[in-house]
Amino acid sequence: MPYRKIKGTQIFTGNHFAKENSVLIVEEDGTIETIINESEAGENIEKVSGILSPGFINAHCHIELSHLKNKIPQHIGLVNFVQQVMMNRNASVEEKEEAMQNAEKELYESGTVAVGDICNTTDSISLKSNSNMYWHNFIEVSGFVNANAQKRFDEASDILRQFRLLNANEYYKPNNKQQTLVPHAPYSVSTSLFKILNENSKDAIISIHNQECEAEDKLFMQKNGKFLSLYKNFGIDIQSFAETRKSSLQSWLPLLTNNQKIISVHNTFTQKEDIVFAHQFYNKEQFFLCLCPNANLYIENTLPQIEMFIEQNCNIVLGTDSYAGNWTLNIFEEIKTIRSHFPTIALETILQWATINGAKALEIDNLFGSFEKGKKPGVVLIGEEGVLRIL
Repeated sequence: MPYRKIKGTQIFTGNHFAKENSVLIVEEDGTIETIINESEAGENIEKVSGILSPGFINAHCHIELSHLKNKIPQHIGLVNFVQQVMMNRNASVEEKEEAMQNAEKELYESGTVAVGDICNTTDSISLKSNSNMYWHNFIEVSGFVNANAQKRFDEASDILRQFRLLNANEYYKPNNKQQTLVPHAPYSVSTSLFKILNENSKDAIISIHNQECEAEDKLFMQKNGKFLSLYKNFGIDIQSFAETRKSSLQSWLPLLTNNQKIISVHNTFTQKEDIVFAHQFYNKEQFFLCLCPNANLYIENTLPQIEMFIEQNCNIVLGTDSYAGNWTLNIFEEIKTIRSHFPTIALETILQWATINGAKALEIDNLFGSFEKGKKPGVVLIGEEGVLRIL
């Protein structure tokens, strides 16, 4: 079996930086053999400048919105952003397919090996059936009117069934855990719909947009704020909605009680008391925070309290969100933004979020996320010019 021997300036294993003068031994197909000292590696060592790392895990993306790139203004706030997406998401099949192909190309070439992707339609099925990446499809359910809950659930279930019929490639092997029904956001899912989702998602991985704007907490605490205008604009009757007088997170998390794994996305306005509540109410090992900092800056022009999340020992992963609300789908650009705004956070820590933590969140750490024998996590080189995929 032929091997490649690759020595970078540093090697990040997925968990930590390897010792100085380490060499990565990998089969030609990308299967990891071991990491050893250069003195033991023999001849034909490829020496490259930069950090060798496992491929990145993008835990939150919306590839089906790729045709909205550069079409929605920056810094307009989430409520206006949501309305812009709803009004502009229609496009021709050809336009959508070309945009998704370009998005997938950027994801792949910038080092992403696996994606947690939000789906509201079947638009991305063809792309994923021929992709070189692993995809976990989060089929999103929404509907804020209790009376329509079962209808909305049934519609999403039909999309789910179509994804489960995918003809898959090597990396994409659909199973019941790889396609899951999930709530869009607390402000768009009724209590009745949450109940139906909870009953039908035992042991599933759940992704949910959380506290992406200040108005979300105001809705649940006081039944006022900017979301009221959104409901009015789209003719949504919220008379049956009653404020909980609690934050958004403290209102929705108790509605998921069926041993789900939670990926709470954005968390831009999540407070310390929310994290304390989450860790008391929910199994900490089953609760992940997904950060999408560039999307937060694009839409709300603010960032989450990341240092507080670290102090509270949160499980953190990274995502890019969509081209509708981001300049790029490159996970390393998210890493650079975090380092720019939070310079005290070690690069090693952020790389863990982008690799092994993301793999654990999507339950694919047996395949991806770290340089361990038998895994095929992808090999990327992080250099001064950006990220280069090697395997």
